[in-house]
Amino acid sequence: MPMTTIMTTEGGGSDRPLPELLYLLQFADSALPVGGFSFSNGLETAIQQGIVDGPATLRTYTETSMWQAATSDGVAVLCAHRAVEAGDVDELMRIDRLTYQRKLNEETRLMTVRMGKKLCELSAGMIEEPLPRDWFQRIKSGETPGTHPVSLAITLGTLKANRRDAFGVHQYGVANGVLSAALRLMRISFVDTQKILLDVTAQVGTAYERVADATVDEMASFSPIIDILAAVHVKGHVRMFMN
Repeated sequence: MPMTTIMTTEGGGSDRPLPELLYLLQFADSALPVGGFSFSNGLETAIQQGIVDGPATLRTYTETSMWQAATSDGVAVLCAHRAVEAGDVDELMRIDRLTYQRKLNEETRLMTVRMGKKLCELSAGMIEEPLPRDWFQRIKSGETPGTHPVSLAITLGTLKANRRDAFGVHQYGVANGVLSAALRLMRISFVDTQKILLDVTAQVGTAYERVADATVDEMASFSPIIDILAAVHVKGHVRMFMN
């Protein structure tokens, strides 16, 4: 299994400043109170329909969700991060609008704006910089939708995390969200889900290289089964999750 190489200094530590590493861990933590636990990324319906029925199919589903996210919301994270670096709020609003418009069903639109608003509210109260607070006010006023990938880019960009790391946090969040939901929805062990998480996150570097230079107009994904599952979930009779 390919593993990410960690560059070290003569003292044996990472070349990344320790505070930056801790910022990444904090905002990738599943306990971050932005409401991600309420959404299953379509997994609930996939289990009900028998598409996911064990560790092997759960891994495939998680990988598919991550690749779909990499070429859509992941691109939005990268583009929004560039806009944060440039101080271009108008471009942030354009990216936010285009990201929202690419959500094909009601539940994915709800997920992205609910998590985006909560994340921005959180960062506005935590980070002593004007951009998160300004962006939160724009969301509340209805000036911009407030999608999750744009809020994540604003948060991490303001903290000076680089684009690659912001993309990695986003992809980790997708995988962790699916696998956390799996523990509540199916008979599977923590060992199984953690092994899947270890394996699928090893592929994030490849995904980053694929989309690193993509523009916001190149956001695209083709995973129709996931979109169909999300649409079916809207009319589901038994629902633990909001999608």
